[in-house]
Amino acid sequence: MSGPGRPGRRCANGGAARGAAAQWEPALLARAEPGGGGGLRGPAASGESCWAPYHCRMLRNALGKAFRFLGYTVQYGCIAHCAFEYLGGIVVCSGPSMEPTIQNSDVVFSENLSRHFYCIRKGDIVIVKSPNDPKSNICKRVIGLEGDKVCTSNPSDFLKSHSYVPKGHVWLEGDNLRNSTDSRCYGPVPYGLIRGRICLKIWPLNDFGFLRASPNGHRFLDD
Repeated sequence: MSGPGRPGRRCANGGAARGAAAQWEPALLARAEPGGGGGLRGPAASGESCWAPYHCRMLRNALGKAFRFLGYTVQYGCIAHCAFEYLGGIVVCSGPSMEPTIQNSDVVFSENLSRHFYCIRKGDIVIVKSPNDPKSNICKRVIGLEGDKVCTSNPSDFLKSHSYVPKGHVWLEGDNLRNSTDSRCYGPVPYGLIRGRICLKIWPLNDFGFLRASPNGHRFLDD
């Protein structure tokens, strides 16, 4: 049973095992990190190195889109501001002070070029910041410009009083004199408070067009 062939088989098997172990050792050493940290150089490490540039590209793309959107927003905001500041816009009127020319909830177009070029004339209907409340706007008709003589009394007053509009101011009144708070209450209004001149009524459609003349023509006085 203990012939010469048995030890030979053990040596052969032992040599095959040692050969297989020798083949696996380089592979394990090749996958081990040189710093001895226990990390691997195999597919896991290469996957992480591939994901890092991908995330950087995604972040750069997201930041680029955000900055482009911000740039477009600022650009179009400046264009809109210039358009509303210098060209004009649509205004919804409220209140009875300008009846019958402008009714409550009428929609009009207000242009702003006239005030910038000092082209406001007597009889124009203007949008003005309220002298009593700068946060709100009012809609009135220009009765007198600087240096003009105006009637400062109410239509029901028996004795009429007059005054002259000071420099850099305008005299404003509503077409509905009996139901209007205007320059007869707060005096002449600085020209700088004028925001625009109403030149067109848009709504209602059956009244579309240019605004009618003042029903109070007697309020316009000659010097």
